[in-house]
Amino acid sequence: MTERRAVDLRALGARFQVLGTLVEAARHGNGLINETYAATYDQAGTRVRYVHQRINGHVFREPVRLMDNVSRVLTHAATRLTGVPDASRRALTLVPARDGLPYVIDDDHTVWRTYLFVEHARTYDIVETPAQAEAAARAFGQFQALLADLPGDRLHDTIPDFHHTRRRFDAFVAAVQADPCNRAHECRDLIDLALSHEADADRLIEAARAGAVPERVTHNDTKINNVMMDVVTGEALCVVDLDTTMAGLAPIDFGDMVRTATNAAAEDEPDPGKVASRPEMFEALVRGYLPAAGAFLLPAEIEWLAFSGQLLAFEQAIRFLGDHLDGDRYYRIHRPSHNLTRARAQFALMSSIERQLDAYQAIVRKHAHG
Repeated sequence: MTERRAVDLRALGARFQVLGTLVEAARHGNGLINETYAATYDQAGTRVRYVHQRINGHVFREPVRLMDNVSRVLTHAATRLTGVPDASRRALTLVPARDGLPYVIDDDHTVWRTYLFVEHARTYDIVETPAQAEAAARAFGQFQALLADLPGDRLHDTIPDFHHTRRRFDAFVAAVQADPCNRAHECRDLIDLALSHEADADRLIEAARAGAVPERVTHNDTKINNVMMDVVTGEALCVVDLDTTMAGLAPIDFGDMVRTATNAAAEDEPDPGKVASRPEMFEALVRGYLPAAGAFLLPAEIEWLAFSGQLLAFEQAIRFLGDHLDGDRYYRIHRPSHNLTRARAQFALMSSIERQLDAYQAIVRKHAHG
């Protein structure tokens, strides 16, 4: 950390309701969106850590509204967790600014927030065991359950249409038609595969429009690295990265877990033959999620859980492929045709889930009615 940043963080910390003197601070985590620092303060001889985080205003265009969401969600979660053992580790604790707001706006007009650091916990980037998958799914199910009765107005859309698959598909078609980089000829097989699955883009949306699948408060980015786990017991403690927490569909959250946790290969695996959805990981997700969320889920929502993984793999595939066609303007790439490689892997995952869909549906029904 540079001295200039140390001075900035000392001044920044003084604007929050943080006691003590800043001892040290350093970049924390491997997130690609926000700028995050772990800061240690001396409080009468005791070292206490906080997280200072700058919200990326280019990705989140209305960070003040985003912080209104986060504050409402965490206030409600704290109320619901009153009396629960270790409650301070079961949900993030937002530290208010000196003026009582849940954020600070610095001299560069960027928005910062501060959390109490969750000690003796860590995150994982890759699901290594079914037990981890089950624990993560339980955490996301508990997160949805905590917010099932969130009072007040609908949360703000921090990224509009984030998981609106029809609009994602329409954007993909527009990229195919424009083909600004003359790349469509090299991936015609994937384009045709995507077009042949167009009807899938509307299936869950139509169920929601018909009222069979209700709008709920959802996380919308349910990767395993958004769950903090106890370093000793491996127990899932709390869900983090709440920036996309807003109105959504419960099966979407489960589907993104399936997409990220059941894949036997990396998201950018260059050999599609190595990509497969692992049924043992899928069952672990169901075992963790349904007992936590099943009390409030409608039967129709549960029926969509198996298909949701296929849908989210499809959605991510067309996003990667569309960005490749559009000149790699959204996703950061590390080599030529990186987004095309990612798209091929996601289509392979989609196809793997599609082939196992009946078996996955049977797993869901067994745990839903068992």
